[in-house]
Amino acid sequence: MARTTGALLPGQYPIDTGLAEIEPDPYGAERYILKVNGVPSSHIDLNDPTFLDFEYMRWMQPLFGFGYPAERFDGRQRKLRVLHLGGGGCTMARWVAATYDNARQVVVELDAKLAELVRTQFQVPRAPLVRLRVGDAAQVLPGLSDASRDIIIRDVFAGSTTPVELTTLEYARQVQRVLDVGGTYLANCGDTADLAGARAEAATLSEVFAHVAMVADAPMLKGRRYGNIVFLASDEPLPLDAGFERNLRMAPLPAQVISGAGVSRFIAGASPISG
Repeated sequence: MARTTGALLPGQYPIDTGLAEIEPDPYGAERYILKVNGVPSSHIDLNDPTFLDFEYMRWMQPLFGFGYPAERFDGRQRKLRVLHLGGGGCTMARWVAATYDNARQVVVELDAKLAELVRTQFQVPRAPLVRLRVGDAAQVLPGLSDASRDIIIRDVFAGSTTPVELTTLEYARQVQRVLDVGGTYLANCGDTADLAGARAEAATLSEVFAHVAMVADAPMLKGRRYGNIVFLASDEPLPLDAGFERNLRMAPLPAQVISGAGVSRFIAGASPISG
């Protein structure tokens, strides 16, 4: 893909919430790592927007392919509608735009200067394909229309944790309201080895949605390290067939999916999070 914004200059950039850094990825030409206040936030491949480097994003990918196959969204009669709570480098928004013709996406980013940096440096498609909306995800979601999104992705962190107001029963009900029939919520949860936060969030989502699943690698699920768990939640059955699981097993960092009784065992003794 040809650049449209001139030479990208790796370096440090002041933003509203601190400092952003753009570093070259030594393992690939035209690949960059975006750090926010020293923490890796996104990986961007300017030549190939379909390349996902972060494992948790690769774990989200099967939900799209098996639950929302591109042939169902021709970009004319049916456009995939995706809301991203948390912007970062817009990696997933670029992936969706490259995968689904004429998809309509909104990316909510708290930091205005970071949003502008990403827009100008990382070839994010322009509105109406991708709208970058500056705002607090906790305040933006309640103002959105009922049944207006097919997929909502939450990938918001303050340091290493998700702000608690984005994990509550009340917030999950707002997500449920904004999702259309058959819509799915994807939530990236970072947690320590004790998994207390993940158990509480799983209990919260299970209180609101009819179907909840979780995806992570085995050491994370066994409480051996800090890492990411991706939650999937919907009021309709999730597309967790053999192909979905095979896709996860073939990832560079193999993952497994837990649903049904497995989620019930995981949340035993945990209480939902109330605002």
